[in-house]
Amino acid sequence: MEEEHNKITFIPPPSKVSEEVPQSETQSATQERISSDVVTKEPPLENKIESTYSPEKVSRAPPPIERDISLTRIESDKKISIIKAWEESEKTKAENKAQKKMSSILSWENTETAAIEAKLRKKEEELEKKKAEYAEKLKNKMARIHKEAEMKRAVIESTRGKAFVEAEEKAAKYQATGTIPNENKWCCGTSA
Repeated sequence: MEEEHNKITFIPPPSKVSEEVPQSETQSATQERISSDVVTKEPPLENKIESTYSPEKVSRAPPPIERDISLTRIESDKKISIIKAWEESEKTKAENKAQKKMSSILSWENTETAAIEAKLRKKEEELEKKKAEYAEKLKNKMARIHKEAEMKRAVIESTRGKAFVEAEEKAAKYQATGTIPNENKWCCGTSA
């Protein structure tokens, strides 16, 4: 590539010709005019440019070493800017990739949490249902016990009522007959 740079040479802009060629001139006349310029040994074109233009107005081409340095600097700057652009691109890709993974992890976490919360609610509902069923069983058992106790109380009350009626009847009988009840009657090992 440096060889190509070395081959490039500076071509100055053409000088303005003060004489205008009339259109009526033919090609042969133009050739004679050119050959007369060559014969008179005019200074080369570069010398004409230097004589007609002041050095302030003419920008000279940089020497080949400075040109090579500036081209190398430009190439270096170009490479650095390409590298920086690549670096930013890679950082952006990495950031996007990480963000995508973070998003998928968050989504997975939310899904799993929701599933576990659903299971927990389901278990709580099952436990509430079991608790209600167990409480119902206990209430039924308590009602059954209460009913049995009432029945036993009723039996005892009825037995007591019968005993009272019997005692009253016997007392009335004893009063009618005038006899005293004998509570200790034993006959053959049994009470009468």
